[in-house]
Amino acid sequence: MTLEAEVLSPATTRKRARGQTAIPCIIMRGGTSRGPFFLREHLPADDELMKRVLLRVMGSPHVRQIDGIGGSDPVTSKVAMVRRSTHPGADVDYLFAQVFVDRALVDTSPPCGNMVTAVGPFAIEQGLVEASDPETIVRIWDVNTQSLIEATVQTPGGELTYDGDLRISGVNDPAAPIALNLARMAGAKTGTLFPTGKRAEEILGVRMSCVDMAMPCMFVPAGAVGKTGYESKEELDADKALVDRLQELRIIAGERMGLGDVREKVIPKPVLVAPPKQGGTVSGRYFMPYTVATAFAVTGGTNMAVTSCIAGTVVHEAASLGNGPVHDVEVEHPLGKMFVRTEIVDRDGKVTVKQASQIRNARKLFEGKVFVPASVWSGES
Repeated sequence: MTLEAEVLSPATTRKRARGQTAIPCIIMRGGTSRGPFFLREHLPADDELMKRVLLRVMGSPHVRQIDGIGGSDPVTSKVAMVRRSTHPGADVDYLFAQVFVDRALVDTSPPCGNMVTAVGPFAIEQGLVEASDPETIVRIWDVNTQSLIEATVQTPGGELTYDGDLRISGVNDPAAPIALNLARMAGAKTGTLFPTGKRAEEILGVRMSCVDMAMPCMFVPAGAVGKTGYESKEELDADKALVDRLQELRIIAGERMGLGDVREKVIPKPVLVAPPKQGGTVSGRYFMPYTVATAFAVTGGTNMAVTSCIAGTVVHEAASLGNGPVHDVEVEHPLGKMFVRTEIVDRDGKVTVKQASQIRNARKLFEGKVFVPASVWSGES
């Protein structure tokens, strides 16, 4: 039996191979993340059953995800679900799921800006959005944060292309640029940029800034927890005392930010902050939340870039910035730099994010079907 004409056919979802259920999917790299992309209607309608299916798809909980298609790392244990949108002003709805590697947990509370990079191409591939020439703007409703993201995808001659010369830190080869505008994601999860009402505050003796811009983050000066902020991922991951300390702070920060009990959530993300070392604007180490990402998430990097431009925050205090409302911020991370163009208006104590744009890239890696035991899901909604 060939995959041709059956791939991503709704009927295929219900077919089994010796006690297994086949689910059409496309594996895509978005930015510095990777994972399967599904049409939402190809997964169970019930959210809890959907999460159980995703655990089997990825092979969790297991440190190597040996019985699934996960990559044994948080950045390769991500899932995107897309459908045609009924939301005014949007083309598609995008639901992101972070599948824990070694725990039987699926968190749909955070967004993921790296994976959203590939949503535009996926939507065009699936015929949810018609391509135009030379670019196609895909308006994406981020279900996780209830906010709108605009992605500009390269479609010369009305045809999608992944070929291009844009290189991003953390990915070996170049690909076609995809521009993302995340300005409308200020306060996306909590309803306000500073959910605690403060630009900086103290938790358990540590001064930090809790900010909700694209991704709720808890920014901590590296020196406040005994670090330089320039350590490698391996060094920080191996420091169990540091990881435990950040989680202790994160639980309190999550409560103050109105996120409730965050023990089984991946937000807010802890970020260690330091002055730039490689000629950039500011340096950071981004936790996901228990291990360090080799490169910043798009959402987390956007948050850090925006926050670096706001006086009174711990990120601004560490940043090297010029004057004026518009900045091309360079966020340093273990694999290089992330570039974000920002425009911030800070007037009478009120901050307005006018622009928060990045240029990333994505690539289609695989198209076919992934199998889960029929005992987990028979394929019927």
